[in-house]
Amino acid sequence: MKLQVSIAMSANPRTWPILDGRVKADGIDWVPSTVGPSELFWRQLRFGDFDVSEMSMSSLMMVLAKGNRDWIGLPIFTTRRFFHTWILVRRESHIERPQDMRGKRVGVPEYQQTAALWARGVLQHEFGVDQREMEFWMERLPSHSHAGAVDFTSPPGVTIKQIPPEKNIGDMMLAGELDATLLYIRARPDDLIDRSHVDLANHPAIVPLFRDTLAEGVRYLRKTGIFPINHGMVIRRSLAEKHPWAALNIYKAFEEAAEIAEHERAIHTEYHVLTGAVPREADGALRKPAIRHGVVANQKTLETAAQMSHEQGLTPRQLKLDEIFAATLLEQ
Repeated sequence: MKLQVSIAMSANPRTWPILDGRVKADGIDWVPSTVGPSELFWRQLRFGDFDVSEMSMSSLMMVLAKGNRDWIGLPIFTTRRFFHTWILVRRESHIERPQDMRGKRVGVPEYQQTAALWARGVLQHEFGVDQREMEFWMERLPSHSHAGAVDFTSPPGVTIKQIPPEKNIGDMMLAGELDATLLYIRARPDDLIDRSHVDLANHPAIVPLFRDTLAEGVRYLRKTGIFPINHGMVIRRSLAEKHPWAALNIYKAFEEAAEIAEHERAIHTEYHVLTGAVPREADGALRKPAIRHGVVANQKTLETAAQMSHEQGLTPRQLKLDEIFAATLLEQ
């Protein structure tokens, strides 16, 4: 009899082969659910709804540092972006460069979320702007936030204020009550966590901090070699200990799903090159794998995230990778 495992994650090209049943894990019957990240992480951190799930890397490090043994990480990375390029600012705030963020009122959906961790870390390490030099306003309420689920308190010297229930980041940005937002999450109709609805990205009063976001992402990658990781996967620790083979079998299934996604991406790349939408000279670069799973391939990025978490007061010490991920996957 196969092991029945409930699994939940958001939908993207690298998870669809798992969610739609094209890829199976040896010895495992999936019971899949598609859940948006904001809701999923809150449900997992507070209620432990699923056996295997996508998880915020920042939140995972925080709960592990506190001694919580409910979860252990799987080095499967479902999303990664250059999150500091997502910072939006009000034109009237006259923020022209990262250093102008000092002294500003800055919105953030969730202070501890990994995207915010990376944005603050890059502001600090690349541009010398410390988190204590900004005033943060958090949108998610304690009852439905990841912070509330892990009893988060503000790090020493950091000002974090709560946006009241009747307000949100989008409206406060347009009203001039916020100068910038580290990132912006536009709520879905059924959203339990986020509550901003205005389209800030296309509003004339709002511009990206980095006007050329692509160029800044390229600059950061070339300088550091880091492609920031946002979400990983976790497995219930009791399940992994009872069935030690499960973690590796799940990892192998996600590797297969990633290969399918890369093959599909290559087909799209070829089509766009043939139609002239993508320059032929970019063909080779676009065919390289966009995301690689595993601890070994991502060691520098993972250690940098752990370092930033400690520097920003989210964890009392810098976690080692063998504390975060299942022992059977440390050499993958």
